[in-house]
Amino acid sequence: MSEDWNTKYGPRRVRRDPPTLEEAIFAASGITDDVEAQAEIASALMGLPLEQVLPEVKKASRIAARTNTRVITADQGTQQRAVVVERRTVRRFNFDKRTGT
Repeated sequence: MSEDWNTKYGPRRVRRDPPTLEEAIFAASGITDDVEAQAEIASALMGLPLEQVLPEVKKASRIAARTNTRVITADQGTQQRAVVVERRTVRRFNFDKRTGT
């Protein structure tokens, strides 16, 4: 799909493409954890029937559940330690080299 309109700089065209199925599923998984609701959201974004999207959403949720699970094991007899990870933001100031008037 494209839409054309005229501006003072000449004709402009914006291309609007629907999201891919993977993008729609990713967006839906960010909104809710319910698989059925994810399938409804993804099908609405894509304009596809729910029956066609639901198996792909279920497949993606199985893959995501498998990759998001991490197990950290400790040796027997070792002391448990807490690990704190802090993200330090770097502030950069951009001073213009302008002179005052």
